[in-house]
Amino acid sequence: MEISESVDTWKIPRHETFEFMPRQNPFCICVFVINEEEKLLRQLEKMKPICSSLIDIVVADGGSKDGSTDHEKLKNLGVNTLLVKQDTGKLGSQMRMAFAWALKRGYEGVVVVDGNGKDGMDAIPRFVEELKNGIDHVQGSRFIPGGHHENTPKSRLLGLKLLHAPLMRLAAGFHYTDTTNGFRAYSAELLASEKLQIFRDCFTGYELHYYLAVEAACKGFKCSEIPVSRVYPASGKVPTKISGLKGNLNVIAKLFLSCIHYYAPR
Repeated sequence: MEISESVDTWKIPRHETFEFMPRQNPFCICVFVINEEEKLLRQLEKMKPICSSLIDIVVADGGSKDGSTDHEKLKNLGVNTLLVKQDTGKLGSQMRMAFAWALKRGYEGVVVVDGNGKDGMDAIPRFVEELKNGIDHVQGSRFIPGGHHENTPKSRLLGLKLLHAPLMRLAAGFHYTDTTNGFRAYSAELLASEKLQIFRDCFTGYELHYYLAVEAACKGFKCSEIPVSRVYPASGKVPTKISGLKGNLNVIAKLFLSCIHYYAPR
């Protein structure tokens, strides 16, 4: 699709781009990481045979210092491009960086996933199929037939079931069941839409995930859920970037703001 003239007004974080090979496929999968160490490399090993000839792999790095984004390692694991954020902000900034790059390269849709190894990579072809079928916002869910989860922290499960999903369903008018799951896909039409205007500096954290889910449904874009799996470690530290009371309260605040359409263009 053609990008509108408003591209000149997009707010995109400063970043470096390392393209290891040209675009191979009409879709790409963006893996969001920051200091994931061996978890990222093990995940890319699983992704390589699945993604080959199906979807290009892009690593969107928030500024890792652990060596996991070594260029030779990434190239050997089939990564097409590495984007390295050099600006402020967290996930939302990484997302804007990756989405702007993908749209400018002419990709028809983008699958997104965390790079911490929790998610089942076998769902990637299902996301691609949904994009090919014209779906604009594809939400991965552990809680529909075919979905699976293990060792999910009870506090997260309760928060999702009692607060997060009900609020998102009410705001969106779509029956989302797994609104905290970051395994998703977006069409280029949705990401470039003037109705949403996602390339704004207000999107620096998790609010962009929530905003896209709510506004995609409200603005009449085609939405769906597909089954995915997510397995947390049976012991040890929970792989997450949300921690502590402050972090969780911040997520709740962003959730409420998204649900009252605070971020919608005026």
